[in-house]
Amino acid sequence: MCGIVGITGKKQVTSEILNSLKRLEYRGYDSAGIATLNNDQINEVKCEGRVDVLEKNLLKLDINGNVGIGHVRWATHGAPSDINAHPHSSKEVSVVHNGIIENSMLLKKDLLKKGYNFKSQTDTEVIVHLMSEYLKRYKIKNAVMKMLNSLQGSYALGMIFKDHPNIIIGARRGSPLAVGYGPGENYLGSDSYALKSMTNKISYLNDGEFCIINNDQVEFFDEQGAKINKKILTLSSDEKKYDKGDYKHFMAKEIDEQPNVIKNCVNEYVDKINNEINIFNFPWNEKDIKNIILIGCGTAYHSCLVAKYWFEELTDLEVSVDIASEFRYRKNRLKKETLYIFLSQSGETADTYAALDLCKKNGMKTCAIVNVIESSIARDSDFVLPIYCGPEIGVASTKAFLAQLLVLYILTLKLSFLKKNIDEQTYKQKIKDLKNLHSQVEKTLLLENKINSIANIFSDAKGCMFLGRGSSFPIALEGALKLKELSYVHAEGYPAGEMKHGPLALIEDGMPVVVLAPKDSYYKKTISNMQEVIARGAKVLLVTNKSEDDVFSENIWETIEVELSNSDLIPILLTIPLQKLAYYSALKKGFDIDKPRNLAKSVTVE
Repeated sequence: MCGIVGITGKKQVTSEILNSLKRLEYRGYDSAGIATLNNDQINEVKCEGRVDVLEKNLLKLDINGNVGIGHVRWATHGAPSDINAHPHSSKEVSVVHNGIIENSMLLKKDLLKKGYNFKSQTDTEVIVHLMSEYLKRYKIKNAVMKMLNSLQGSYALGMIFKDHPNIIIGARRGSPLAVGYGPGENYLGSDSYALKSMTNKISYLNDGEFCIINNDQVEFFDEQGAKINKKILTLSSDEKKYDKGDYKHFMAKEIDEQPNVIKNCVNEYVDKINNEINIFNFPWNEKDIKNIILIGCGTAYHSCLVAKYWFEELTDLEVSVDIASEFRYRKNRLKKETLYIFLSQSGETADTYAALDLCKKNGMKTCAIVNVIESSIARDSDFVLPIYCGPEIGVASTKAFLAQLLVLYILTLKLSFLKKNIDEQTYKQKIKDLKNLHSQVEKTLLLENKINSIANIFSDAKGCMFLGRGSSFPIALEGALKLKELSYVHAEGYPAGEMKHGPLALIEDGMPVVVLAPKDSYYKKTISNMQEVIARGAKVLLVTNKSEDDVFSENIWETIEVELSNSDLIPILLTIPLQKLAYYSALKKGFDIDKPRNLAKSVTVE
């Protein structure tokens, strides 16, 4: 979601902050800004729109300085506008903020009585005036502590001060924040990716902590103001420049990268010599795991739903799935014999992190499946299973979703074998099927031209449906989500058997309906449900898998056949045409495919 960059050094920092903001554009944002200290005053430039608009505005003004902060904003309080963009500044202090201040209206009411004027509609501006107020009465460290203690909600903050021209102060509660170290300068960032172009030496703030940074020193403090030491981590330095290459959009590239993602992930987890899944370092005995709860948001939640079918089919474990944003607000009866598995591409999803935090505070078993191993969710989990999919820039997740599914399936197989729920022969055969999966995905991608030719029907539709049964049902949900995210077409996913319990009322003549019907145990029932929607005028796109059996049905508008595979892995193959369908539907409408409206890549607010 929002992104923060701060630099304090001995040279001009504006261009470096700007370059770091460009790295954060993938997160999704609606405005951008920079503030620096120069000639004993705070100077800021900010605007609604993209970082390239900010860059043009910066060329007109000289706001160079040795200390500065920058921000890309995703609106929470106040519509996207020049005024609501960050930083927010007074004469004394300038602030950038990720998160939400839940008591901002109460604080604002009190500050208005004291004569402070508000220019924006944001919750962040209360931090500026609170800080200005406390600086009248306290030295800077105590003023920061008083201000932080006044806030309710979540925040990652970067602050610079007119009367303290060499420092940046950072603070964290709920939203991630990192500190970077360099020769003659130090950095603040919303994540390591924001800082990676400048340094590979990183420390992370934990909840309640704050830091004071100058060009040659970083001090960390806990909530009580006691000084604490921080471990300095070295990030991998083998990062290659990730760009679109010959592709028009990152999403198109990321869809086509999926065969390699699967191949790399299988290589990481499967010992080729012994034909064995090399997850050996469980921190618990598998006999102590009786239940599994899978927790995620959005696309990650859909991967959890698919995995529930796998765990139930292949193990004797009781399995449930939770939406992270609901999990910690229910009266959860946390159990020691339950393994809580948290899925997040970024590893910084606020709702998922909050659910993890609840489990950790109660001493539960926790496992993270993430793409960023330096992330908050990875660092705070007992056990981490990386998905090894590389950078994913497109806001609508594609290759990360497939990698999440793959790692969940690999974990299912391993636990199933350890618990003796499947025999060795079955286990070895399923591992063999895994090794062939990348080539099946590669062949399925060859359906691109056919999908492109039918995408007009979906891009022009008033609404459409995606239907599936069994493990195909969550893929129907994911297909509908992708179409909504990219082409802004109203789309719903349903279990095919539920059509007659209400959704049939929505079917109109010519309405596009995607039916996911692989040749599995649900096949005949799904085909019967398909006939119900065809009889009411729906234009059905059947997505199935290759087989010697013919589809015994009439009046199907179009059929797409993915490759034949182990039935467990069919959900992965069914996903490919739905990703392409959403992509081409949006492309025909001329939308910004990598940055859909109103959405963010890394959702760091609850």
